[in-house]
Amino acid sequence: MANQVTDKNRDEVSTERKLDDLYELIDGIDIAMMTTRRPDGRLVSRAMQTQERRANADLWFVTNVADHKIDELAHDPQVNLAYYKDRTREWVSVSGRAILSQDRDLVRGLYKPDWKAWFPEQGGERTGGPDDPRITLILVQAHSVVYSKKDRPGVLAAFEIARAMVTGSAPKVADVRTVREDELR
Repeated sequence: MANQVTDKNRDEVSTERKLDDLYELIDGIDIAMMTTRRPDGRLVSRAMQTQERRANADLWFVTNVADHKIDELAHDPQVNLAYYKDRTREWVSVSGRAILSQDRDLVRGLYKPDWKAWFPEQGGERTGGPDDPRITLILVQAHSVVYSKKDRPGVLAAFEIARAMVTGSAPKVADVRTVREDELR
């Protein structure tokens, strides 16, 4: 069920508060579903682990240079990232532009030893380390963000749902907020 969206949710929350809540949500959800567009025009999503979050909701991911998503991003760099927290039903949707990089200094700066699981040693330069030529970074520069932040205790949310069933009005169990591009920069 969709959450009720009101102008109050959008207009009465400061940009600083929206960004703080957004960062808290993203930091609490490891995996994003990254949606790209294939050259045939169809959309495809795959699970990607956020490697680092930077100011302005820009997000870093790592992939293999030989992966299909590289071709998809070269064809159309517009992506969507969807995060979902099952326990609280909070979610984040980030729309942005993907930028690919194999800059070794950037890779070294973001590198984590667990990447070796995704880049097994194959001999030569293919060691799974920060200088492995297969490692490619994806920076998603956020253009807009919409998210749902639960700010009510579970008991109150259950009451809201029960009340909605009786009154026929939509329950208010979370705030849905939009962060515009000008607020991200």
